[in-house]
Parts: sequence; structure tokens; C-alpha cells
Amino acid sequence: MDESIKIWLADIQSAIGEIKQFIPLKKDFTWFCNDLKTIRAVERNLEIIGEAINRIVQKSPGIKLKNTRKIVDTRNRIIHGYDTVSDEILWAIVIRDLPELEKEVNELLDI
Repeated sequence: MDESIKIWLADIQSAIGEIKQFIPLKKDFTWFCNDLKTIRAVERNLEIIGEAINRIVQKSPGIKLKNTRKIVDTRNRIIHGYDTVSDEILWAIVIRDLPELEKEVNELLDI
């Protein structure tokens, strides 16, 4: 695997790890909605994840990750249509999609 792809996969891992640190073990949507710093931190890390995935797909289209288009689209929406990203969308990504992405990235890196 190309070294730059490994770096981008590691960036995804790191961003997911940070998001997991921001969200308490007792996952509470109401708490999340009332913590602007956490919302912004999650948004930033989703931007990083989306950008890294976009670079990976462009450099090596053969690398398959589920929901790549959805993840890149979310990144673009956060950056360019920031006012259209709801707390519900962010929460769903954190709870439903990131654990699966983390597993896929770990498998690609053989962790």
C-alpha cells in the first residue's frame, strides 16, 4: 500500500479517536446538542475524515470503504453548506457510521 494512503488512513483513525474522546461513554444526544464545542470538534474531525477519504479514493480507486461518497459529501456540506448540517445528522454519523468506518480502516492497516 502506498505510504501516503497509510498516512491518510492513520489520519482517519486519529480523527475517529478524537471524536470518541469528545463523546461521553453514556451517549446522550441532548447533551451533544447543548455542547457547541463538541459539535464543532466533531464537525472538524468529520472534515478531516472526508478529505482523507477523498484523497484515498482519488489516488487509489481500488481501495473500498463503505459510504465513501456519503462521507465526502458530508465533508463538503459541513464546509460549504454549514448551515444545512443538523445536530441529528452529526449524531447519526458518530453513533452509526464511525464505528463501521473505524473497523474498515483498521482492517486496511491490519490492526
